[in-house]
Parts: sequence; structure tokens; C-alpha cells
Amino acid sequence: MGSTEQQRITDTKGTKAHNSSTDYEEIDQSKLQEFLGKLMFDVGAAMSAVLVNIGDSLGLYKAIANEKGSSTTVEELARNTGVAERCVREWLANQAASGYILYDSNTKKYSLPKEHALALADDNSPVYAIGSYQTLKSLFRDEEKILKAFKTGRGLKWGDHDANLFEGTERFFGANYKANIVQSWIPSINGGRVEEKLKQGGARVADVGCGHGISTILMAKAYPNSKFIGFDNHLASIKRARKNGKAEGLREDQIRFELASAINYPSSENDRYDLIAFFDSFHDMANPLKVAKHALKALKEDGTVMLVEPFANDKLEDNLNPLGRMYYAASCMICTLSSMASSGSNGPVLGAQAGEAKIAEIIKNAGFKHFRRAVKTPINLVYEAKR
Repeated sequence: MGSTEQQRITDTKGTKAHNSSTDYEEIDQSKLQEFLGKLMFDVGAAMSAVLVNIGDSLGLYKAIANEKGSSTTVEELARNTGVAERCVREWLANQAASGYILYDSNTKKYSLPKEHALALADDNSPVYAIGSYQTLKSLFRDEEKILKAFKTGRGLKWGDHDANLFEGTERFFGANYKANIVQSWIPSINGGRVEEKLKQGGARVADVGCGHGISTILMAKAYPNSKFIGFDNHLASIKRARKNGKAEGLREDQIRFELASAINYPSSENDRYDLIAFFDSFHDMANPLKVAKHALKALKEDGTVMLVEPFANDKLEDNLNPLGRMYYAASCMICTLSSMASSGSNGPVLGAQAGEAKIAEIIKNAGFKHFRRAVKTPINLVYEAKR
């Protein structure tokens, strides 16, 4: 940004806008400058998100992380990745200005701290965050669809989004699921009895809204003597889940993926489940009360429902923080629109920040006698429901 443009943004003291109802002589200049600084920070972050995706696609973060001492020069990084040196130079400067990569002015080298590498370069890290940036690709590409959904109120189906949403979600949630599902979430359910049954073998588990199947696969690998069935109403996701399951070498008697909605997956007496899991999917449902009633019907007498939901407080004012900002944005463009798009919906549009009280109300109204928060993480709440 040139000096003239910068001055136009920041030097407003003592001036009036001829076409504005605001008198600049009457406003608090310090508050104005503070807000303009926030705007510039946010625009810089949004623009830099594109460069994070480019760094991921070109392997730039991994290349730095793999360097001895996790440091490199512009020339070394360009040579090791086959990327144009001048572009690498500017990319590194942006990343240094963003605080993602560190720059040493004495050695002229750039480094990726190991803490940053966990989020940017390590696919197996529990805090690997690149998937969240990939989802941004879909949201920008889907802007016109989202705009239309706002105007018509007809919503936007999950499957009508750009494919980067599905892949980004798999990568982002996958890291969190790898760190928590087997390690803490399942052990916390029903006093550990669910985990015990899964370990003994013979248990049947339904993963409703399974997407690409990362949660289903993690459970099947951890408890190889039980049966896991992933259900989703998005055919492309089911196909991807089947492919992922085969890639992991899982047997058909361990895992399968079926095209079905949250209110019509098999629930006959021979098809009932010891565990029905909703991983970040319950709040997306068109009619969550109907979904909960179907889960109650499909559950064995001593079975348990596990709902993993985004972390949210019950009151709006308690969610006005960076995490709430991110979740409300995703909810506005993905979750609420998905609920609204389903025809014949008479249920509430929950959104990603529904809160525990609202979830509990729906579950109890569906006929469940027991509902409690089992465990929480900084970004999730895990609930259990029983008859």
C-alpha cells in the first residue's frame, strides 16, 4: 500500500466527509484509528490465508520443517521445492510479517519453529490446522451461492459446496479426532462401559453424518472386533469414505459406509446399535428432534448416543471471542444453510453455536431420560444420551 493511500486511511483528524452523515470532528479519533487498524489486520490475514494454502500445496512448510535446524535461505527453499525464487522471497516475507515463519536478519535465514510446524507441516499432529485454510477456498468460491441463499432463505446443501470444503473438513477434523476419539471421548462415555464393550468385540456402532469417514475409520482401527457403519446422505463423501477405508486395510466385516440420511438409516430390531455417534453433525440436521427420535429407536436398550459438538456457551455474549467468531462464520455459511436447505424441515436451525441447553432440550424432548456433558476440549463439547 502506497503512502498516499495509507495517509488517506489513517489521517482523518480535522476532516469531514462531504457525502457522509458522520461528522469527523465529533468522533473519537483514537477509536477510529484502533478500528481501522483492526480492519487492516483482518484484511492482511484474509489475503495471507491464500498464501498459506499455496505454501501447503507447494510443500514449502514441509520443506522448511525438514531442513536441518528448520531454517533455510530463500535460495535453498526455492531450489529444494522447484518454486520460482522471486516468488519464494515474497512468500517468505509475508509469512515472516504474519509471524508464521521467523526471520533472522543477521543470517538472512527463515525458520519454522517446531510449535508452528505442528500446525502447518505435520499431518499427524493433533493440532494440524491446514485443513481449516483449505475450507476457506470453498467459502470464497461459493460466495455467490451463499449470497443467493441469504436472499432466498432456501439455504445451501452441504453437497452443493465446492469440494475443498469436504477435503478441508476431513483434514481439519481429522487431526482433532485422531487426538481425542479413542484417547478420551469414547472412554468418557457411560462410565467407560462403551469402551469396554467395544474392546470385548461384537458391538455395533453407527457413525451418522460420517463425511469422508475419518471418525469411523479411527474407531474401527482401534476396536477391530466390533462393527462400524458410517452413514451420510452425500454420495461423493460415501464414495471417498469407502476408498479411505480400503486404503487403511480394513475388512468389510469391520467397517462399511452406506448412503442414508440421519432419519432413515436401518433401525429394525436386527440393526440396532450399542453406540450411535454424531461427530460435528447433529447441529447441521434439518430436524434434530426427528434425528434424535430415530436414534432412540435405533439404539439398543443399554446403548448410548455420543454427540460431539463445537464448543459453545449458551449465551451469545459468552461466545463473542476468537473461537466464537470462527464458529459463527462457519455456521453462517455452512451449518445453518445446510439445515435450511433440506426440504420439509420443521425443526430449528441450530447452527454451530447452539449451546448445551438447547441440545439437551432437544435430546430430552426426543424421549431420552439421561443427558450429560461427558468431556470437553478447547474446541469441542462431548455429550452422552441414554434411555
